[in-house]
Amino acid sequence: MSVAEIEAALTPRLAEFSALEATVKFDLGSDHLFIDGTTSPATLTHDDGEADCTLILSADNMVKILQGHLDPTMAFMTGMLKVTGSTSIAMKLAGVLKE
Repeated sequence: MSVAEIEAALTPRLAEFSALEATVKFDLGSDHLFIDGTTSPATLTHDDGEADCTLILSADNMVKILQGHLDPTMAFMTGMLKVTGSTSIAMKLAGVLKE
């Protein structure tokens, strides 16, 4: 799955990101997806700006999480996912990302 496909999978979930009322960045290495949940509706861009919570992981692991093949908490505990910024937002994201 490409970054464009990941973006397409996240787009229907933007309303759930609005409920977080925070900014979230997915750092996929050379690509970034930035979701601004402080606006209504939430917006998704490829900006590399400062976010309330940044999740650092590979695109492959992001796909596995979105497809329900990898639990976000397990990914964090095993080092496949790193979090910077607000861990409380990261915990709330687990429910948004699970299929």
